[in-house]
Amino acid sequence: MKWHEILIRYGELTTKGRNRKQFITRLRENLRFSFADIPDMKIRAERDRMYISSDKDEDMDELIKRLPTVFGIHSFSPVAKCEPTLDAMKELAINIMKSIDTDGKTFKVNAKRSDKRFPLDTYELQLEMGGHVLSNIPNLHVQMKEPEIELRIEVREHAVYMMVEVIPGAGGLPVGANGKALLLLSGGIDSPVAGYYMMKRGVRIEAIHFFSPPYTSDRSLEKVKDLAERMSRFGANVRLHIIPFTEIQQVIQQQVPENVTMTSTRRMMMKISDAVREEIGATAIVTGENLGQVASQTLESLAAINEVTSTPILRPLITYDKLEIIDVARKIDTYDISIRPYEDCCTVFTPASPKTKPKLEKVVYYESFTDFDEMIKKAVQNREIHTFPKQKQDEFADLL
Repeated sequence: MKWHEILIRYGELTTKGRNRKQFITRLRENLRFSFADIPDMKIRAERDRMYISSDKDEDMDELIKRLPTVFGIHSFSPVAKCEPTLDAMKELAINIMKSIDTDGKTFKVNAKRSDKRFPLDTYELQLEMGGHVLSNIPNLHVQMKEPEIELRIEVREHAVYMMVEVIPGAGGLPVGANGKALLLLSGGIDSPVAGYYMMKRGVRIEAIHFFSPPYTSDRSLEKVKDLAERMSRFGANVRLHIIPFTEIQQVIQQQVPENVTMTSTRRMMMKISDAVREEIGATAIVTGENLGQVASQTLESLAAINEVTSTPILRPLITYDKLEIIDVARKIDTYDISIRPYEDCCTVFTPASPKTKPKLEKVVYYESFTDFDEMIKKAVQNREIHTFPKQKQDEFADLL
């Protein structure tokens, strides 16, 4: 089936007021970024909908395939067009209906006559087209209220446009419409899902990962890079900050009692993250923590970790069941990457019996015997930064 354009419905964006134009502009730029490999793509944005197209059929197929991953789109429909004559319209309608599964389905025709010079009025057009479809497509049944298939026809001045499929989009808000945050990306199942949910709410994500060679391998780092690459498919690039963390972890193991090393480790991670966050101009820190899942995620542990910063720490998965998180990870194609058998620095140094209710004053006391500030400053300065996706030249970096 040859499609001439794709109609995009904004969904939640239509509820915005005076700043709606800003959200639409952000969505347009995100689409340009996501489809930078389709240079011939054209975008036309209106107040309530957007149209994209390409002169190449293979490009249109690729657009339809990849649009469901771009946040800010409620749904979209491939649209075909023909000359504004009844014969051409009937031929196109049959071609469209034959391109989908119609066996035993209910349907109706919904016509809109923008060009009032067309000889048939709306009711006559719906009756004529509906009768033609019924006589040529077997096992269809007319149903005016909530049919399974709705053939939409719009008669414009120079052409007639038709669509039948309504394909769900990713929903949410365009990435970048709600500022920027720094995601602690561990390489496990939870943190990419947390990043996904923040991006869905329009937050642009940069990621930070703590690398402790030789305790963690290059393969574990490659896993994290693959996760960052995967997250970049939702409409904006992702910068990954890789922190050399071996020295700090070794000192923690030597200076802090074993049962609170995890709490102290997370506190140092948060201090480093806050320094990087300030440097990149992010507003918040995001983690994949889930209440009660492990010892460092009890309320008491989280309170002790939070104490090192006044920056908002967002935990979108805090109440989620693990199986719910796994389901989302599978949906967004991060699960198979996350379960690769390469451990991160937290799991390598997990104590046998960690404190679930650490006393803040004791943790601070144990940490006071070492000047962690200088090591934190060094780790921030010596970090590596990688931008994903690798293959694209991000000409929209300032916008995204």
